[in-house]
Amino acid sequence: MKTIFVVEDGNTEQAMIKALLTQAGYEVMLSSSVDEAWAKLSAASALPNLIVLDIVMPGKSGLELCRMIQEDPKFQQVPIVFCSSKSEEFDQFWALRQGAKDYVVKPYAPQQLLDTVEKHVT
Repeated sequence: MKTIFVVEDGNTEQAMIKALLTQAGYEVMLSSSVDEAWAKLSAASALPNLIVLDIVMPGKSGLELCRMIQEDPKFQQVPIVFCSSKSEEFDQFWALRQGAKDYVVKPYAPQQLLDTVEKHVT
């Protein structure tokens, strides 16, 4: 089973993404902050197949986590998809510059997120 790691601080959004991905047959790991996500990634025995990452979170931003992941050779092959309410072209450009493979703007149609995840799952 493919594992998707969702890093999202909103409980409602977290639950919605988890339900959507679980129904589609994925195993889902959840994290509410960058520090928690980094700790879980670093301790994981197996890498997730994809990371869905919000940008705006308490403390460090999702962009910072994206950079941390890209700088660690252990995680460089794990694709990152941002899922954020930041809809400016600049935000999307910057997220992709940090190493993300794709960008989904909230609010999104559930099928849009699923299609984006399926496109990048390794």
